[in-house]
Amino acid sequence: MMKDMETQAIAPPQTSNPTNMIVEALTKAIVEHRLHPGTKLAEQKLADHFGVSRTLVRQALFQLSQNRLIRLEPARGAFVAAPSVLEARQVFAVRRMLEAEMTRAFVREVTPAKIRALKEHVAQEKSAVVRNDAARRTELLGNFHVRMAELMGNEVLAQLLGELISRCALITLMYQTASAAEHSSDEHADIVKALAAKDEERAVRLMSEHLLSVERNLAFDRKVPGNDISMALS
Repeated sequence: MMKDMETQAIAPPQTSNPTNMIVEALTKAIVEHRLHPGTKLAEQKLADHFGVSRTLVRQALFQLSQNRLIRLEPARGAFVAAPSVLEARQVFAVRRMLEAEMTRAFVREVTPAKIRALKEHVAQEKSAVVRNDAARRTELLGNFHVRMAELMGNEVLAQLLGELISRCALITLMYQTASAAEHSSDEHADIVKALAAKDEERAVRLMSEHLLSVERNLAFDRKVPGNDISMALS
């Protein structure tokens, strides 16, 4: 039963309706840094792109606003959110609290299958880093943390982390330097080693240091680039 759950956790989610399809496509574009903070999301352009009504687009944009990935402004429309420095620090503070306990729980129920899944994930990260595939690297580095929750079979935790990781993608796009991102995969590999050894204190310490390292390397004076929605979704 547990093996089935672990296998299912690794499988990608299925899109169930047009609204979810739009939400997933826009979320992916944001997480992969193809839609930049501040980009205007015109309803008609999105409706034409996805071949749906503006009503469905409006529903999708509302869902994304609930996840704080976009902001809705009266009489102006929808825009990809641009987190402030204070919000960025608060998001990382929440992640440190949440993921420290997740790491403790993971060690207590670790299995060889879970470790294999994490090692495979880290191998994909390293491959994306070597290829200099920024979009794929960004997606995989964020998903490492969600994967841990999925492998534990905790759907609520995986969903919460997924939302936080998506917000972090915006934050890293705005404030992270290119060189800082390359260290994360090595840090993930060290975390997996500690998990495999069932060294709870070391695993928790490495996770906390990893998140602190990402936050410390954010360049909060960095200017944010613009982007075009048609190119981002093509």
